[in-house]
Amino acid sequence: MLRMRPQYLQAFCGNTYFRVVSRQKGKAFSYRTAFKIFRFVRFFRVAIHYRGMSTTEKQPFRRLPTDVLPYHYDIVLSPNLKTFIFDGKENVDIDVKKSTDIVILNSLDIDIKNVSFHGEDGLIISTKKIDISVSEETATFVFNEKLPLGKSGHLSLQFSGEINDKMKGLYRSKYTGPDGSVEYAAVTQFESTDARRCFPCWDEPAHKATFDITLNIPSGLTALSNMPVLRKETNDSTDTLVFETTPIMSTYLVAVVVGEFDYIEDKSTDGVLVRVYTPKSKKEQGQFALETAVKVLPYYKTYFGIAYPLPKIDLIAIADFSSGAMENWGLVTYRETCLLVDPQNTSALRKQWIALVVAHELAHQWFGNLVTMEWWTHLWLNEGYASFVEFLCVAHLFPEYDIWTQFVTDTYIGALELDALKNSHPIEVPVGHPSEIDEIFDEISYNKGACVIRMLHAYIGDDDFRKGMYLYLKMHSYANAETGDLWDALEAASKKNVRRVMSTWTEQQGFPVVRVQHRQEGKDRILSLSQERFLAGGAEDTGNSVWMIPISVSTSKDPEKCVLTDLLDEKTKEFRIEDVSEDSWVKINPGTIGFYRTYYSQDALSLLLPAVKNRTLPPLDRLGLLDDLFAVAQAGRASTVEVLHLMHAFQQENNYTVWSSIDNALRKIGFLLSHLDRLDSFKAFGRNLMRDISNELGWEPKPNESHCDTLLRSLVLDRMAALNDTNTIEEAKKRFDLHVSGKTLLAADLRSPVYRAVLSNGNNEIYQTMLELYREADLHEEKDRILRALGAIKDETLLAEILEFAMSDEVRAQDAVYAIMSVSMTYKGRLMAWDFIKKNWQTLRDRYGGGFLMSRLVKIVTENFVTEEQAKEVEDFFKDHPTPGTERTVQQSVESIRLNVAWLARDLDSIKEFLDKQEKEGSALCQCKY
Repeated sequence: MLRMRPQYLQAFCGNTYFRVVSRQKGKAFSYRTAFKIFRFVRFFRVAIHYRGMSTTEKQPFRRLPTDVLPYHYDIVLSPNLKTFIFDGKENVDIDVKKSTDIVILNSLDIDIKNVSFHGEDGLIISTKKIDISVSEETATFVFNEKLPLGKSGHLSLQFSGEINDKMKGLYRSKYTGPDGSVEYAAVTQFESTDARRCFPCWDEPAHKATFDITLNIPSGLTALSNMPVLRKETNDSTDTLVFETTPIMSTYLVAVVVGEFDYIEDKSTDGVLVRVYTPKSKKEQGQFALETAVKVLPYYKTYFGIAYPLPKIDLIAIADFSSGAMENWGLVTYRETCLLVDPQNTSALRKQWIALVVAHELAHQWFGNLVTMEWWTHLWLNEGYASFVEFLCVAHLFPEYDIWTQFVTDTYIGALELDALKNSHPIEVPVGHPSEIDEIFDEISYNKGACVIRMLHAYIGDDDFRKGMYLYLKMHSYANAETGDLWDALEAASKKNVRRVMSTWTEQQGFPVVRVQHRQEGKDRILSLSQERFLAGGAEDTGNSVWMIPISVSTSKDPEKCVLTDLLDEKTKEFRIEDVSEDSWVKINPGTIGFYRTYYSQDALSLLLPAVKNRTLPPLDRLGLLDDLFAVAQAGRASTVEVLHLMHAFQQENNYTVWSSIDNALRKIGFLLSHLDRLDSFKAFGRNLMRDISNELGWEPKPNESHCDTLLRSLVLDRMAALNDTNTIEEAKKRFDLHVSGKTLLAADLRSPVYRAVLSNGNNEIYQTMLELYREADLHEEKDRILRALGAIKDETLLAEILEFAMSDEVRAQDAVYAIMSVSMTYKGRLMAWDFIKKNWQTLRDRYGGGFLMSRLVKIVTENFVTEEQAKEVEDFFKDHPTPGTERTVQQSVESIRLNVAWLARDLDSIKEFLDKQEKEGSALCQCKY
């Protein structure tokens, strides 16, 4: 996932990068030293090449030829956790489809020592040449004669490589041993294209094979792979573990872990052995994940109609891990914060997140592992579906989470915001070179993919959806599929033209805004609906884009019931709603299921406002009204002041998800004004808006309060502190002092808002206390929330220290980005974080390469700038410092900055007038104009 794609090394190093000779002594460098020299030389050449290459220039790429294909790998790996070098050998059974003396497969950062072909009849063919292309990430073997046709033999290879520190391929993860010593585990992360860093292979998802894995490890360590251990042999101080043969699978799903771990286990009701592996002495922290996993597997067996096909599944917490989790078949790897639960120190929100992540990765065991996308263009089939079905599963297992309402704020809104940019991309986007793959692991593939599947699920109904999914999985089990294969199965089940509808959502970029006009004809309401592409910049849609939009409608007579479901399949279309009085409201897209914005005429919106105030309109519909109007205002088709007026209707709101949407709007307007003198007036407006809900919730949990009320309390206290509410900050200080003294520990759900509150008015003493808490914390979740809070401090000297601390050895590489991003949450901090990134760009790039951690850092630090000069500065910097895998993110950030510039120029005067009026009236709220 973290990808650095160097170019044009071959002309400089060829295949000789481990044959570097020391001029000083005339003898070979050590293996590790040679690796370091190789990486330096490679990066130097890459920097020269990329400096002259446009960020929009496509890198040349060819998929592997299919003359020779693998069908079984027998791999032996011997990792050395002292020297961080591994030795490997493999036999690959091949099927020669076309007579050839050339075999091309993937290999990167591996020293291939020898290759030969061994026929079943005893024939041995050696190679006369081995060519390595770093730019193509391939190894080409030229044999002395043509290989015999068919399944007549195997390739035998010997190779070596580094157990690297880049969190990709076979890498090392640092942890503290039971005696306090620093130890290392060996871990694999192969998605999307990093199996080739561990063993030479056909590293494309379509080239499935079976795998026999053998590991030679120091005695006493735990070793895991996709399958159970078949046998174990001990020789002196080395254990040899031979694992059972895997089912046919893609290379990116192969997994190996070697280290010290504890585990707990259970069996699901359908007989699958489930184990959760944790750091030593922490196995009780795996209990919640274990209890969740043993329930998830039977749920999916029932829902998909197909049993989990492996005899076991392991879930393991890894200390250093770039993403949240990875769905390796039978051995799912997780960040510690995505798997471990400490009953005293884990917040309700984090526990909920762990349930979702476990459900997501286990869904992949069917949708991704059993049936795999043919190529990365269809990544959304894996991620979009898993991101949808995780909510289905958690809603079933934990109904108290009210998780579908949270889907809208966690998944739906983020996807709409990103997809409204001109620099978005379709769900199905052509992918070539591996460096391009990183860019589609984003909110389009995951979140928009999940949203359109949710919309499709509602359109065809749950019964037909399940039947279609069963057909899809059954037809393509142990094989590969494309998007069209899914549509075929769902059409067969539902008898609806799924392809015609869904292709408009997956093959074209963006989404529509539906404009609503209405008129009364007797007792009926006539809705005139028109569609056009919604753009965050507000530009008129000059294209002919038409979406097949599943339209649903509810009315005030029964807000929970749809009175009309139909398709808006034209630019403009009328719909008749029977028996609706003139003073009744009509709501488009009830439940906020359709992936589109809605823009009501003012008279249609005015009918809905009383239902927002008295909360007879359901929560997701209240949320949708506000979020749609806010997006329309950002795009310049309404005024921000209209949104501020509308917020008045939510002053008595008590729903967590609705407040999450209000909080999102307040944050964005706050960023817009963060460098101006009206920021304090805006904060006063926010404090008054949230005063009632803050007083209602208080600081202590109520008896039998809901899960969502617990989440809401944390949200409201955090926002009130950010809005400089004196009472909230003072109470936070009192509770923090009691927590630090050990008299009364803070509840886990209150720690994030309290930490931010005390830091927001904190000095060096508070900062040092927070660092002590960080250093003493044994739970990764606690370290994580402290890092994310540090940037709330206002002292610029301390902010500079935080930025340096983020890059120190005390902070894991995977977590440093979050400390830097926390600094960027204030205006001064944002400027400092951006300067820090520029000054330390080389260090950051050396550490992360490209990939999503770098993309996320760049996006969050830069996207909230509000001047053209800053947009130009970001644009120019990345022209001079192009980084593969972050190009689209940079374009999106620059576009967002320029949208902020236009938004501020358009609405600043009216916002000032609105806020001035609040001050004159002595209130942060005025009467709603609707």
